Amino acid sequence: MKFRCLKDAPARIFVLVLDPGEEAFNAITEFANREGITGASVTAIGAFSQAKVGWFDLAKKQYKPIDVGEQCEVLSLLGDLAEGDDGKASLHLHAVLGLKDGSVRGGHLLSGTVQPTLEVTIAETAAHLRRRKREDLGIALIKL
Repeated sequence: MKFRCLKDAPARIFVLVLDPGEEAFNAITEFANREGITGASVTAIGAFSQAKVGWFDLAKKQYKPIDVGEQCEVLSLLGDLAEGDDGKASLHLHAVLGLKDGSVRGGHLLSGTVQPTLEVTIAETAAHLRRRKREDLGIALIKL
């Protein structure tokens, strides 16, 4: 991965360029932890050799995984970063992935293997964001 900080204090803006073979969700999370990012919006475009998105089943309080076992375009990847209950970066991303026949798959990004690149922009928020687990829902949401 390569990155550049486009703007510094009070709110930094980073552009990351992930390399082929990197797992996107983990790479972005590790970067956020290393840079001490506790609140940000995230956008990205690029492609994956394979990915997994999820549809959240509220009744079961868990994600139903949807495998995308082929090369796909990352048409849209949007989300946010907040500090989780463990004090580390908590990443929440939704993806729309385009397949070779023009159809799409989408949902909560669970994983994606970069091929050939993923260009990610992380824009810090002025305020610290905190994500807390909601037992009634089975997921962690930003608590304002």
